[in-house]
Amino acid sequence: MAAITLRNIPDDLYERLKRAAEAHHRSINGEVIHCIELALRPRRLAAEERIARLRRLRRDIPAGAVDADDIRRAIADGRP
Repeated sequence: MAAITLRNIPDDLYERLKRAAEAHHRSINGEVIHCIELALRPRRLAAEERIARLRRLRRDIPAGAVDADDIRRAIADGRP
């Protein structure tokens, strides 16, 4: 596995990284890897992949868990 060294990290950035690592129960190295993965992962999904993901999610929702009234309330509350 490759290794890198970071130099000249601004103090405020290092402190934010350290706090984030503590909040997520990760080492600073683990937090850096997580941040890099988030920054480099593809942002857009092809329509087919989005549909496939939604179908998988829908399949896992128990029948009757959400009804039309639940959806209307969520929309009225500003959660479209």
